[in-house]
Amino acid sequence: MVVERGAVAWVGSEGAADAFADGVDEVVHLDGALVTPAFTDAHVHTTATGLALTGLDLAGTRTLTEALDRVRAHAAAHPADRVLLGHGWDATRWPENRPPSRAELDAATGGRPLYLSRVDVHSAVVSGALLDLVPALAGHPDRPLTGDAHHAARRAAYAAVTPAPRADAQRAALRHAASLGIGTVHECAGPEISGADDLTDLLALAARESGPRVFGYWAEAVTGPGDADRVRALGALGAAGDLFVDGSLGSHTACLREPYADAPHHGTAHLDAAAIAAHVTACTEAGLQAGFHAIGDAAVTAVVEGVRAAAEKVGLARVRAARHRVEHAEMLTPETVAAFAELALTASVQPAFDAAWGGDDGMYARRLGVARARTLNPYAALLRAGVPLALGSDSPVTPLDPWGTVRAAAFHRTAEHRISVRAAFTAHTRGGWRAVGRDDAGVLVPGAPADYAVWRTGDLVVQAPDDRVARWSTDPRSGTPGLPDLTPGHPLPVCLRTVVGGRTVFARPNE
Repeated sequence: MVVERGAVAWVGSEGAADAFADGVDEVVHLDGALVTPAFTDAHVHTTATGLALTGLDLAGTRTLTEALDRVRAHAAAHPADRVLLGHGWDATRWPENRPPSRAELDAATGGRPLYLSRVDVHSAVVSGALLDLVPALAGHPDRPLTGDAHHAARRAAYAAVTPAPRADAQRAALRHAASLGIGTVHECAGPEISGADDLTDLLALAARESGPRVFGYWAEAVTGPGDADRVRALGALGAAGDLFVDGSLGSHTACLREPYADAPHHGTAHLDAAAIAAHVTACTEAGLQAGFHAIGDAAVTAVVEGVRAAAEKVGLARVRAARHRVEHAEMLTPETVAAFAELALTASVQPAFDAAWGGDDGMYARRLGVARARTLNPYAALLRAGVPLALGSDSPVTPLDPWGTVRAAAFHRTAEHRISVRAAFTAHTRGGWRAVGRDDAGVLVPGAPADYAVWRTGDLVVQAPDDRVARWSTDPRSGTPGLPDLTPGHPLPVCLRTVVGGRTVFARPNE
């Protein structure tokens, strides 16, 4: 492969490449390594990811006591921090099966402000001192904060992160992404998530420093041209990402048609079909991409009804051309899958959710019951219907881990939802580019951006987990290129080099 001025200029046989060797500035000998397009992670919260990487991360804690010990150690190691920030607790994995109390957090922090987001970032526990920073939350019961209360606490906590440590966190996240072969991330920002300064500073940092590309989304409702102009002024591609129609299953805030199996309610609805239709109509007329966070079946249905109403007003062709997107889209029915295809909605999905919480004994089954849980994340049905897929992590909800993400889609806990490794890989490379309106990227062909990764890996195979999988042909006569064997238990490929626009943004030392 020859790269020139940031683009792929030529791809061909090794023998033919010799003709180019004398005229290039650098020759990289692969020594048997695999070259692929760089991955695109279609749903990231960059600053929060960096803070989790460099600060208090409770992911993986096995007990409540262990989590409190980590909080105590972090507080002692950071005496100058005005507000302590942490992420990743999941009480469903602890034998105590409960979150830390406010009194326990007060004791662990010595009475300092502390904000601890649950693994899904749709609820949080806080210390008494953090609650004191938000007068509107005075007297709030000692239970995890959700909805508006959670958003208010998060704003107060993140307001303590000044520009310098915020930039450090963003650099840490982008460096980590590059080390994993990720060449592009979609930042899902918003007024209830991270703030306008966080987004604009991240986009500026990514533009001036070597690293992955960053495409930004801003999750704020648009009702007219003025709102659309404000979104564009932030540098965002669209009013999309985590514009919340509902919450999450883990926090009991995803909006369901039928009640939770372990709680006597249906979750929380933030937007109805009429509000969704108004947003999609305004965005379509402004030439702006729209999108929503929707997880529960009632929330996904509201999105479909709203987008269809917008299509009736502005025309189906215009809605389809805009490539509006839905984040997560976990609880789908055959009817909503068909509607996604009809409306050309991109499903921006996170297969690691199923790996973490799926299965008959996982969190989804506890929240929904086994039968409903088995319907979640039906990737095969989406592909069969022609729905565009873009894969991501929702980091820090689940880690940046592109090959692990591909593996999770191919070896879904529910066999009927599995897709081939090739289909999942395509959704995690080219699919992310298509989700931002670029059909010319995410592949290594002449004219495409020279975004690629070099991997140390084992044998290459054409792999589908079983004969029921909706997949590309695995017949050797098809000429389908091989990819690493991602069978669970096999080691994942190791990234040796990541290149973005022809420039190396990561090179593994001594490789």
